Amino acid sequence: MLTTLDRVQEAHPTHADLVVTDLVTRARDGDEQAWNALVERYAPMIWSICRHYRLSGTDAEDVAQAVWLRLVDQLASIRDPAAIAAWLATTTRRECWRVVRATRSRMAGSGLDVEAIPDEQAPTMERELLAAERHAALLEAFAQLAPRDQELITILIADPPVPYTEISTRLGIPVGSIGPNRGRCLKKLRRHPAIAALINAEAA
Repeated sequence: MLTTLDRVQEAHPTHADLVVTDLVTRARDGDEQAWNALVERYAPMIWSICRHYRLSGTDAEDVAQAVWLRLVDQLASIRDPAAIAAWLATTTRRECWRVVRATRSRMAGSGLDVEAIPDEQAPTMERELLAAERHAALLEAFAQLAPRDQELITILIADPPVPYTEISTRLGIPVGSIGPNRGRCLKKLRRHPAIAALINAEAA
C-alpha cells in the first residue's frame, strides 16, 4: 500500500528523473541529440564496468557497442525510463561475462593455457562488478538529493566521524533533527529506481 509520501514522490518526480525521462522519450522519437546525450551520460558507467572485468580495449568497445545496440532495440519497451542506469549496468554485466566466457572457450579450443584466466578470479570479478554497479547507482541517486541533504550525508559518512554537535553548528539544525533527516535521506536513496532495481535483483 502506498503511503502519502510515496504518492507525493510519484506525483512529483525529481528533476534528474524528468531529464532522463525526457531524453529517453525524445530518443524513442528519433531525436539524435537526445540519444547522444544518453550516451554521454552513461558511457562512463559502461566503461567502468568493463574495466572491472579487465577486458581489453577492443573487447570493451565491442561490449559498449553491443549494449547501445541492445538499448536501441529495447528503448520502446523500457517501462521506467528513470531506471535506465540499472538496465544499462545489468546489460553491460551480461555482455562482459559473455566476452569472458568466449575468451575461455577460444583458449581451450586452441590448446592455450586456459588457466591464464583463473577460475578463482571469477568471484572476485563478480564482487568488483557488483560494487561498481552499486557505486554508479548510488552516485546517480545521491545527485538527485537536495544540496542540503547531500551536505548532511557527506558529513555523516566522513572519516573520522563528525560529532552531532559540530554537524548542528555547520548546518544550523538542531541536534535532534539530524537522525530523522538522515533517515529521510536514506529512504529517498533506497526509493531511487536505479538502487531499487539493484535491491530487487539481489533479492531475486
